[in-house]
Amino acid sequence: MKMPVKIFAFPLVTSALASAALTARDSPLLPFSFTPLPLGSVKANGWLQAELEMEANGLAGHMHDFIPDITDGNWLGGSTSYSTLNEGVPYWFNGLVPLAYTVDDEQLKDQVHAVAGYITTHQLGDGWIGPETDPNSRTFWARYPLVLGLMNLVDANSTWGGPVVDTLGHFVDYMLNRLQNNYTDYWYHDGVELQPIDFTWGRVRYADMIVSLQWLFEKHPAGKEQELLDTMNFLYNGSIDWNDWYVEGVYPTQDLSGVPIDPNTSPIFPYEHGVNVGQGLKSFGVVRRLTGNDSLIDTAMNAVNWTFTYHGSASGTIIADEILEGLNPWSGSETCTAVETMYSLSYLYQTLGDAYYADRTELLTYNAMFAQLTSDWWGHQYMAQPNQPYCEKLSTAPFWNVNVVGQTFGLQPNYPCCQFNHPQGLPKFVMATYATTGDGNGLVHALLGPTQVTTTLSSGNVNVSCDTAYPFDNTLTYTIQSDGNFDFYVRVPAWHDASSSSISTNSGPSTTLSPDPVSGLHKLNISAGQTTVTYTLGSQIWTEIRPHDTISVHRGALVYALEINSTESTTAPHQWNNLDAAVTFSVPDQCKDFFFANETAWNYAIDPSTMTFHSSLDVSGDLSMPFAPGESQLWIEAQACLIPWDMYLDSVPGIPSTGSSRTCLGDAQTVRLVPYGSAKTRIGDIPTISI
Repeated sequence: MKMPVKIFAFPLVTSALASAALTARDSPLLPFSFTPLPLGSVKANGWLQAELEMEANGLAGHMHDFIPDITDGNWLGGSTSYSTLNEGVPYWFNGLVPLAYTVDDEQLKDQVHAVAGYITTHQLGDGWIGPETDPNSRTFWARYPLVLGLMNLVDANSTWGGPVVDTLGHFVDYMLNRLQNNYTDYWYHDGVELQPIDFTWGRVRYADMIVSLQWLFEKHPAGKEQELLDTMNFLYNGSIDWNDWYVEGVYPTQDLSGVPIDPNTSPIFPYEHGVNVGQGLKSFGVVRRLTGNDSLIDTAMNAVNWTFTYHGSASGTIIADEILEGLNPWSGSETCTAVETMYSLSYLYQTLGDAYYADRTELLTYNAMFAQLTSDWWGHQYMAQPNQPYCEKLSTAPFWNVNVVGQTFGLQPNYPCCQFNHPQGLPKFVMATYATTGDGNGLVHALLGPTQVTTTLSSGNVNVSCDTAYPFDNTLTYTIQSDGNFDFYVRVPAWHDASSSSISTNSGPSTTLSPDPVSGLHKLNISAGQTTVTYTLGSQIWTEIRPHDTISVHRGALVYALEINSTESTTAPHQWNNLDAAVTFSVPDQCKDFFFANETAWNYAIDPSTMTFHSSLDVSGDLSMPFAPGESQLWIEAQACLIPWDMYLDSVPGIPSTGSSRTCLGDAQTVRLVPYGSAKTRIGDIPTISI
């Protein structure tokens, strides 16, 4: 088995491919290392397309029909909002736009256009966007996801360019005026500091708004170049700066479980909130584009490395329930945190060009994100645990500020933010799978999976379709049609086994991979016409050391968890703030709360030396629901036995026995590990024992 090496500091080395983008400055904004493609350029194939269609047919595509925040939402002329932050419609819109245009669903597009039409025709006279008519009730935060959605809409459908750019131009006028007036709506109202729970989201999530303003500056400046730059700088200068948090001696490396924190008084609460962290990781790439500060390259690497070394799950997400908790496997991770972190990591790869961020994007997407969703996309978790052998109403919640059903699946297990925010994850991942190089004649397959792209390079039009069952199978076949010669780059993940990996063109001889040491990209010279590329990644089982004498098990891009068989039961959806009452509005039959009770014991330890990989995968067969529980075509078998294992708060699995107290309670038996995303009931941080 290959044991991974934890790297705590990365040398600053730039590849030849990325160096031009890292140094050139023909514009006030630094260019991307790999330029993102506009929404609509990339579509999904195979199982990934089936998942997007499932999402479109699930909760994401139907909230418009029955959720009061939308049907009677105060953003759309009604009176309903689950929060004074008024973030529900913006969160939902930010995910619905890329979903609608990636799957080309006309019904979803109609929903998008109806919302965009209302918002662009109901802007207030002073330039404010949103339902807050009282100037003293305004904060910028909820505009951030809304404007990200509008940005993608214009890229996908140019007919919206006029109304959206005009609306955003007036809003930028408003924002800059308020920011120049003692940071009003951002930090103060009438010279009085806003209460922390109101102002922190806008000031700590500043990078999301700056992303949109940079897009306006580069694509639709409308003569407002200086105003846009000024607004970006005011947002950054008045922010709660992530650069102040990722500092040795400041950043918390200890176990924070049980450490009290008051969100209204603690100056570090904004930094410790998991969703803030997920969004904040992109800030170093965003701010570096604005300021040209190259020290942010190192800080970004430290930020991501420290976050996952000290507060990360093996499945790729951040353990923060809702605040950073360390590495304890009973702690949880919000679904919001997963999808926001996916976006940030893919953005860092585009801006900084280091393959580490792309590897982490795939790890999170193909493991943690799918684990937090039912296979039909009608239910999601608010909070997921690495060790989660059941998803039921708990006697005591082990989480900070999360109820006792937060790790069950449903419409709104806890706070509704994840209900509205989860749809952005997968379509934005698909958007980021391809990018172009700075010279204008290179195409990069940045995030691997079954996708296709149509774009125009300096040499002409290019279409690339990738046929693969990745990450379940590690062979990718590309069919390429191009008007002219161009450079095609495929990313080589860090986990690949070089001795059994290869690539070939037009059925020619296979060659070994030679990826760039920083970008992870292997370069191919593609000639005009049609070309076929066959790309194979070798993989082996490897393990990662986790706390309390446990390991996580990996093969390729997938994490494998100990499968705990369970039975499913359902109820009508409960009110998010009243667990004993059903929602008061009508819901579709598919919309339920889902509970999973374990059928078998979960307190196992495995002998890692006995692990063997098995596959019944037919790549030409049905992969329409590869993360459905009990349906996995890939598994790892190992010898295991039951061990003593204490409970935490008499509610969930705590720390397993260690040292000499870790003994077998019975005979050895064969257990099964399955891909983490399909294991809704599981042990992910698995104790080890010699059998």
